[in-house]
Amino acid sequence: MPNLKDLKTRIESVKNTRKITKAMQMVAAAKLRRAQDAAEAGRPYAERFNAVLGGLAASVGNAEGAPRLLAGSGSDKVHLLVVMTAERGLCGGFNSSIAKLARQKAEELTNAGKTVKVLTVGKKGREQLKRDYADAMVGHVDLSEVKNVAYSNAQDIARDLLARFDDGEFDVATIFFNRFESVISQIPTSQQVIPAAFETDDDGSESTVYDYEPSEEGILTDLLPRGVATQLFSALLENGASEQGARMSAMDNATRNAGEMIDKLTIEFNRSRQAVITNELIEIISGAEAL
Repeated sequence: MPNLKDLKTRIESVKNTRKITKAMQMVAAAKLRRAQDAAEAGRPYAERFNAVLGGLAASVGNAEGAPRLLAGSGSDKVHLLVVMTAERGLCGGFNSSIAKLARQKAEELTNAGKTVKVLTVGKKGREQLKRDYADAMVGHVDLSEVKNVAYSNAQDIARDLLARFDDGEFDVATIFFNRFESVISQIPTSQQVIPAAFETDDDGSESTVYDYEPSEEGILTDLLPRGVATQLFSALLENGASEQGARMSAMDNATRNAGEMIDKLTIEFNRSRQAVITNELIEIISGAEAL
């Protein structure tokens, strides 16, 4: 049984930890509001932009003259996995869920005889994947100095991806991130960005016929690179909100656990102190009787 000094020191240590986790929870709650607003504000534009590109892509198809970002390289041998995680930890399973999804995809592609390359955005994703895929890593984007993610950050990543695609370094690029649903729910998501892939809308809600000037191919050539940047920016915003939500939830659980531990240690401390007092009384009484 630990002595009273050790128990008292441990109780003070857990109390200090609880103060830290409580402070981190409050900071995450404040950041979550802004990050959630940014993610939700960016969804309508991204969805509508993708819908317009999807309509253009459907009309062009894989016909001759279609942009390479739409038609692809003609092969799917080399896959680039863009794993987007946080720069910091202490946010529950946020980072590990993204890394797990990327690892599953990499194993699936490897078993199918494909070549896998990995580009990480965020330190935690690199740390988790470098053990198994150190040889496959071709780049890393450090956003640790970025306080608020901006569209320019997504543009920089998009330029890197497009340059690698033009140089023939990969055939298919897929991004991995967490889509924000609520404070306690973030959904690990994979999305192909190169060549462009769009969800087909078969409900027939839009039957308007458009005439494009210049041609659909010319418009797609200009818009598809912007579409890659838009998808990356949307993923960064979703990741930002998911990270703060996961950190808020994790710190709330840590604060509760610290409180429960303090209660248990306090009970143990009181019992130990009572045992010490009882032993002292017994010694005093025994001494008095001996006299």
